[in-house]
Amino acid sequence: MHIKPEYDLRPVKNPTLKKIYRTIYFANTKAGRIFDICLLALIIISSALVMLETVPALDIKYHWWFYVVEFIITILFTIEYFLRIFTIKDKEEYILSPFGIIDFLAIIPFYLSLFFPFMHFFVIIRMLRLLRIFRIFNLADYMDDGKFIVTALKNSSRKIYIFILFMVIFIIIMGSIMYIVEGGKNGFESIPQSIYWATVTITTVGYGDVSPSTPLGKFLSIIIMLAGYSIIAVPTGIMTSEFRNSMNKKTCNSCQEENDSDALFCKKCGNKI
Repeated sequence: MHIKPEYDLRPVKNPTLKKIYRTIYFANTKAGRIFDICLLALIIISSALVMLETVPALDIKYHWWFYVVEFIITILFTIEYFLRIFTIKDKEEYILSPFGIIDFLAIIPFYLSLFFPFMHFFVIIRMLRLLRIFRIFNLADYMDDGKFIVTALKNSSRKIYIFILFMVIFIIIMGSIMYIVEGGKNGFESIPQSIYWATVTITTVGYGDVSPSTPLGKFLSIIIMLAGYSIIAVPTGIMTSEFRNSMNKKTCNSCQEENDSDALFCKKCGNKI
């Protein structure tokens, strides 16, 4: 199976670099498949190291080994990054592409931490390497399907904005009422704290760190909890309706105008759909 790179990146004329280009940009050769498997393994190991380094007991015991392994992996990723640049003619296209930016951001924090130790915590950006799995499995071609979701969100944005505004007002009012009802006690020491409780309750998260103790406060809590379930259904219904409408429409190839599913000609440009 011939798998194309995510961008139209033409190889340079040098025979050696052209072979390297075929290996790192394509997966239809044995070398390309092996390269992708090795790259996937490095990404998984690197991401696992980022998580393990945050465990104090493991970091104290294996800090040096974590550092050495990550240093080696970063060097390999750096070599791969520059090979991707040197093996193509239009170098700027790759450097400024989404995957090119991800590749750069995934390696630069490690080198910065060598000169500025206080930037060590920014090494967490290495987790961006996980996004490269889209490239390895050739999932970039399926990213166009995401436009379907974006279109539904765009079409329903007005309704969602109004819904969110209503929710913000409702939460502020209920939080303020609870502050008065509880008399500034039981965790309701301020209106912002009470608003926090109202937000947690209405979203059905329920951390339990703040809870009312007065009968009226508990009664209002029941109302907010019941409202929370209906509130979850509202945006879901809006999005479902837009998805259904999008599926029942045809897009004109000429002007990209959306038309009804039974339309034969575009209502905007008149061309046949």
